[in-house]
Amino acid sequence: MTLAPSPTRARAEERAAVSRRPRLRPGRVIRHVLLVLGALISIFPFYWMIVLSSHRSAAIFEFPPPLLPGGRFMENFTRVMDSVNVWAAMGNTVVVATTVTFFVLLIDSLAAFAFAKFSFRGKNVLFLLVMLTFLLPSQLATIPQFLMMTELGWVGELKSVIVPSLAGAFGIFWLRQFFQNSVRTELIEAATIDGCGFFRQYFHVALPSGRSAMAFLGMFTFIGSWNDFMWPLIVLNDPDRLTLQVALSQLQTTHGTDYGMLMMSALIAVVPLILVFIIGAKQFIAGITDGAVK
Repeated sequence: MTLAPSPTRARAEERAAVSRRPRLRPGRVIRHVLLVLGALISIFPFYWMIVLSSHRSAAIFEFPPPLLPGGRFMENFTRVMDSVNVWAAMGNTVVVATTVTFFVLLIDSLAAFAFAKFSFRGKNVLFLLVMLTFLLPSQLATIPQFLMMTELGWVGELKSVIVPSLAGAFGIFWLRQFFQNSVRTELIEAATIDGCGFFRQYFHVALPSGRSAMAFLGMFTFIGSWNDFMWPLIVLNDPDRLTLQVALSQLQTTHGTDYGMLMMSALIAVVPLILVFIIGAKQFIAGITDGAVK
């Protein structure tokens, strides 16, 4: 025979269950409201770009402005495709961005590992020189680099965009800080005793420990290379070798200020980056978090 719980005990258990429920504190409510507002503010420019890309050019001047997508999305898309060789430009951009990202990860991680875990003559001076490049704006190197590309006969070629970007001080600094705190010196010493040279230590000790930091640097580099505009605009003059940003910029001169086409071109340029970020968001956030904590 089962004994039914007494009413007093049932009421006590109910009160205990209610007390265990999370309370809606004013501070928590305000925090969530602010987070939602921040998310909406961040998403709105992208949504606004989609809306304008589906309207005629004059829609941007209307009051009140249109807040819902219109019916000219495919028309504007077709006009952009007819005006610019988008697929060739996107292919060129993929080649540039992936090549630059690969070599930045390779060269910067090798240099960072050497600076972080090895001692050699002139190490501190050399690292200081690398860091001093942060103080120089990239525009100062534009004319010397262009003259160098001209002497090499590379103007108009994709390698004139790729080669100057194969390494950077930011990547060396970022990965050096990470390797210093993540790769234990005991592991390096044990690998040395086992007869591992620099490159075996790099591939078997440093890289497994620095995956998240390298994922962050890889995405950061890829996005920066994809969006690069000024230097490719200067050195690329062959219509078949233009990168996406340079090719899409021609819409402003060919069709004046057709905002429907401009927003469509911006949408075409940004969608691949959004897909890349969605795929690698976990590693990207982990790299930022690990770098901040360590």
